[in-house]
Amino acid sequence: MPANYNGTWEMVTNENFEGYMVALGIDFATRKIAKHLKQTKEIVQNGDNFKTKTLSTFRNYDLDYTVGVEFEEHTKGLDNRVVKSLVTWDGDKLVCVQKGEKNNRGWKHWIEGDILHLELTCEDQVCHQTFKKKN
Repeated sequence: MPANYNGTWEMVTNENFEGYMVALGIDFATRKIAKHLKQTKEIVQNGDNFKTKTLSTFRNYDLDYTVGVEFEEHTKGLDNRVVKSLVTWDGDKLVCVQKGEKNNRGWKHWIEGDILHLELTCEDQVCHQTFKKKN
């Protein structure tokens, strides 16, 4: 049985977000604002179907997907690209590979206790974020 990602998760740490945004080609002004934001993730999981909302005072990002089904993702409000995304299970980890202009792009989600980990990769940059489950 895969991990249960359901819930509201509040950001605790955000390591190397600046480097990750530079690798994506995000402009200086947006990076300056974005690196100071505390994000909240709302995840609704129904088996292999996920509805994820990433919320902040600056921008929100919605992502709906089914594990194992490739889809076209418009990263509107992020780096405004179109990528082909595929999310798969690796044990209890969700692993997403995003094919597009940038190499080595994707993310991994996993849970340890009441902490949700998100590892974002692009080119040679890795950003590690942690979120604590809100009661």
